[in-house]
Amino acid sequence: MKRLVLAIAAIFAFTAASYSQGFRLGAKVGANLNKIEGQSFKDGFDLTYHVGGFAEIDFNKKWGIQPEVLWNQTSGRRSSFNTLYSSVANPNGAEKIKLDYLSIPLLLRYNVGNILSLNAGPQFSILMNEDKTLLQNGQSAFKNGDFAMVFGGQLNFKFLRIYGRYNIGLQNINDIDNKDKWTNQQIQLGLGLRL
Repeated sequence: MKRLVLAIAAIFAFTAASYSQGFRLGAKVGANLNKIEGQSFKDGFDLTYHVGGFAEIDFNKKWGIQPEVLWNQTSGRRSSFNTLYSSVANPNGAEKIKLDYLSIPLLLRYNVGNILSLNAGPQFSILMNEDKTLLQNGQSAFKNGDFAMVFGGQLNFKFLRIYGRYNIGLQNINDIDNKDKWTNQQIQLGLGLRL
């Protein structure tokens, strides 16, 4: 599954680049305000980070795409847990968990003017590292992937990009049972440097 998603993203980016009017690469880094929404997690956002690269592929002056590859961290604090797992996974109350994803957003770009671009599109994420202290009995609590929609804006200066976006998870990442739905929500703020 991981290889298939990466292969599709690479083919899509290279095909679009060959038919584009403008092609630019860059690196980006930023902060995530995220939470895992669900009955088992506390409300509120935690601060984490993301880092990665992007490509800007323009079809004309107004429209283009922006594929990205990001190392994206998500965290949350459990408040209560499924009673079947509460004594094993959560003996002392709330506990912070951390998930690291390889995220691949495929964003449609609309240039409002010379400086502002609006972005929207799907984001596919692959779970790379889960917090092993979540369930000490060795069972996996989180699904291996996530699917989200991304909406945001970006200020485009000559070599600098300043962006903000909202990612809303559409997939239940709970891999224990279907009683409690867990979804990721993220606000991302960051800087990009066009190479």
